[in-house]
Amino acid sequence: MQSAGNAANDNFARHGGVHFRNNASAQEINNYIRKLPAGKRESLFEVLDQLDQAGLITVLNDHVFTDGNGVIGGDTGNDRGQSEQA
Repeated sequence: MQSAGNAANDNFARHGGVHFRNNASAQEINNYIRKLPAGKRESLFEVLDQLDQAGLITVLNDHVFTDGNGVIGGDTGNDRGQSEQA
């Protein structure tokens, strides 16, 4: 997971680029994940959903994502790696 830089608790999932905010310490989050049943830890999105439901993070449905390189706004595949405007 990568920090967004704007707010100390804002982050983006490394794979999938989902924007979320921490509501608990990294240690609390890691302890919670370790206690999840194996079936609830199979996908990153399942883990994020479980953490959101437990109140340890807040998934921000603001349509801000990162690409696989951590670029906010993502890559649409053009040669400069920048998002294209409509």
